[in-house]
Amino acid sequence: MSGNYPEIDEVISFIHQNLYEPISLSGLAREAAYSPYHFTRIFKERTGLTPQYYVASVRLQKAKDLLINTNLSVRDIGMEIGQQSLGTFTTRFTKRVGLSPSQFRHSRQQAGEDFFALKQLNKSRLLLHDVQRKVEVKGIIRGEAPFDGFVLIGLFPKPIPEGMPLYGTLLFSLGNFSFSNVKPGTYYLMATSVTWDMQPIDFLLPHRTLRYKANGPLIVKPNLPVPFLDITLRSPRLDDPPILISLPRLMNNFLQRTNQ
Repeated sequence: MSGNYPEIDEVISFIHQNLYEPISLSGLAREAAYSPYHFTRIFKERTGLTPQYYVASVRLQKAKDLLINTNLSVRDIGMEIGQQSLGTFTTRFTKRVGLSPSQFRHSRQQAGEDFFALKQLNKSRLLLHDVQRKVEVKGIIRGEAPFDGFVLIGLFPKPIPEGMPLYGTLLFSLGNFSFSNVKPGTYYLMATSVTWDMQPIDFLLPHRTLRYKANGPLIVKPNLPVPFLDITLRSPRLDDPPILISLPRLMNNFLQRTNQ
């Protein structure tokens, strides 16, 4: 947990405890005893997101939980997290998770099948690479402790793992990674791990997976080399943004590429 602005930890706890209640920027600022302007600035410094975007993200994370763990209708779940319109809830969920609410609710079986396929692929150590491509972003990924599983790593347009990464891959072990032909732009590098002893629900709702979130953006400029990246997977922290993107969707995409 970051030592900067520890009062933000109390605000984040307040958000989680009052998720079903109206949460305003001014109310959150009062919890931290700051003006809304100053509160927004330090909250974004800690989390990478504005307070309003963070609240919306945590509510979508809760929607994922409700879809998997309850029989509530999609409409009722949308209302539970403050979305009065089914269409608005479905559109926002689909854009940020990568699957519609109904698809996500029914994805457990496919997730289990893809997980088994990745286990078999790991045994054969079939790795994807293309030596003819120029590697522009590369680095090494480590872990706080050894683990047996795989890593999903990607470059995202925002400082939160939502929607499909602009560039992404799956690694069967810690070590070197690379992204080819990355266009100039601003990206946020994020990663998480899945271990072979997990059940599908553990990565459908990845609350406890090891993860990495860059402290700042990765800027790729035309015709300039990108510094070698050295990152470490760690345990989740209170100020981490939710992992909204469907990890099974990423797993399935990787498997489809290996079969092409």
